[in-house]
Amino acid sequence: MQTTKGDLVNEKMETILIVEDKDSMAQMLRHTLELEGYGVIIAKDGVEGIKRLKDSRVNVVLTDLKLPKKDGLEVLKASREENPLVPVIVMTAYATVDHAVNAMKLGAYDFITKPLDIEHLLLLIKRALSNQRLLTENILLKDKLTDRVGMPTIIGKSPGMLEVADKIQRVAPARTTVLLLGESGTGKELFARAIHHLSPRKDNPFVPINCAAIPRELLESELFGHEKGAFTGADERKLGKFELASSGTVFLDEIGEMDMALQSKLLRTLQEAEIERVGGTKPIKVDVRIIAASNKNLEELVAQGRMRDDLYYRLSVFPIVIPPLRERKEDIPLLVEHFISKYNAEMNMQKKGVTEGAMKKLMNYEWKGNVRELENVIERAMILSDGDMITEREISLVPVAQPAMDFPADGTLDEVAKAALRMAESKRIKKALEDCGGNKTKAAEVLKVSYKTLLTKIKEYGLEK
Repeated sequence: MQTTKGDLVNEKMETILIVEDKDSMAQMLRHTLELEGYGVIIAKDGVEGIKRLKDSRVNVVLTDLKLPKKDGLEVLKASREENPLVPVIVMTAYATVDHAVNAMKLGAYDFITKPLDIEHLLLLIKRALSNQRLLTENILLKDKLTDRVGMPTIIGKSPGMLEVADKIQRVAPARTTVLLLGESGTGKELFARAIHHLSPRKDNPFVPINCAAIPRELLESELFGHEKGAFTGADERKLGKFELASSGTVFLDEIGEMDMALQSKLLRTLQEAEIERVGGTKPIKVDVRIIAASNKNLEELVAQGRMRDDLYYRLSVFPIVIPPLRERKEDIPLLVEHFISKYNAEMNMQKKGVTEGAMKKLMNYEWKGNVRELENVIERAMILSDGDMITEREISLVPVAQPAMDFPADGTLDEVAKAALRMAESKRIKKALEDCGGNKTKAAEVLKVSYKTLLTKIKEYGLEK
């Protein structure tokens, strides 16, 4: 960050840019705000103020309306263009209704008259910062704010799970990049959230991004943001997830699906702690911890030329392998108890558990869908069960991938129907992919399902190749 002599700015502080041409007023504001724990940057005219906006990381702009070279409204416009989430408070000794209306129309957070009521100004700044944080959280996670997600519950007593838990506790306090490896359904995001929650960044955003669920042409903008006019439809600047996740954690799920060009940009972020927006011309410093995850063998992708070896080595500084459920079956009773408790609360039920026969059936199954599949089975069984115990009859287990014309020989009619449905879906998806030349976006449109749903089905039926 660039600073002028006398600027007291710490990367961890919330920083206020003061654009004021009267030195006595600027120094009084500096002293007051520094006593409140803020970092302060001072500019003496509109041109310098706009330059500092571009060169420095600013949380609030406090600008006089009457300024040399460029006035406060021009500073306001420049700030809105640079980062629309930064609140701007306009000061003036020449208050009129027109001034206030013009400032508010241009996007000012508020308008305050001189001589300043310092207590009122400090209150405005606190409110502006609080509003900024809320806006950022809403953009990041829409209706699911991170501060509503507590410490994730990790269930298991098997040696494999105890080893994973030990590694998580050891690596969480550092800013080391972590690579989570494991099959689909093993709960990689849950473990990523646990690392974030146990880290010094826990009070800042946790931002999960599924690299496989976002079309490749949109993922770059989603991660790094874009400038106005960068491409058709880019009507305004958009901040990417790396900027919005400031001082927090970015979780990149299914990292093996990222194309090579984007891998190069991610490598730069890891090496230099900076990004460049699509259509941008200058690097932007970011402070985020990256946790990546994959259900694929990344070393094989490197050998196939589908993943950069330098990116792989950067990501795998601290790899953690999450064992599949079939290798830790002693955890199944604990997981079943947890899911029954969860859905008792969600569905207002009072199920006490599962019968011995039902547990035996669960323990003997291979669980190719891992913990996610087990949770789905328990949720479905609770809905079907009439008593206070879930019986073997309500435990419906369907083989993950039935070959053509391979129905369960001793299954129920319900199981046979489900197997037939899976075979039909698999065959139709395969044909759609062939017809669309492997383009998943087009195939999803043809099948009239979402891109994410199609990816889930492709993995479920083993159609990746």
